[in-house]
Amino acid sequence: MRILIAAIFSSVILFIWGFVAHTVLPLGEMGLRAPSNENAVLEAVKIGAQAPGIYVLPYVSAEQWGDDAVMAVFSEKAKAEPFVYMVVSPPYGDPMQMTPQLIKQFGSVFLGSLIVAWLLAATAWGFTARVIGATAMGVFAWAVSIAPMWNWYRFPNEFLIAGFVEQAVGWLLGGILIAWWLGRTQPRRF
Repeated sequence: MRILIAAIFSSVILFIWGFVAHTVLPLGEMGLRAPSNENAVLEAVKIGAQAPGIYVLPYVSAEQWGDDAVMAVFSEKAKAEPFVYMVVSPPYGDPMQMTPQLIKQFGSVFLGSLIVAWLLAATAWGFTARVIGATAMGVFAWAVSIAPMWNWYRFPNEFLIAGFVEQAVGWLLGGILIAWWLGRTQPRRF
């Protein structure tokens, strides 16, 4: 029960921190750019990327890697053309109706908080070590999920930095609540 309550406290603070990071601070928009002609880009997407999915341009499939002629063309194209990483999804309706996304976000921070609380509860660490441990787990999450997007798919440096700040500060705050709750004295049972 202690782990569950610690996870709930952490989830609430992480959820609030995410709101602040994306609506009050500029972290949610760092690295995002608007195209110079949005309508032209949207029309091109409707024509060239009709199915929902992730598109990478220039593109070569894994099956084509062994074809020297295809790879030579791909290599030249990759040197001359901009790199594009694009997520295409169906229209999502009213952009102000975010209830499903907010529920999913809370669920994901709750799951993360539950894992961190469970791991920290298994240690004999004191308050400070648990806070550092939770923060380190946030940096770990950044290093294995956001940094690879920067490395392999060329996400902008600003996105990388914003992701680091969001994860490190969020898990520092969540870690403080987890460490505080786990460090409380257990009542005696008779």
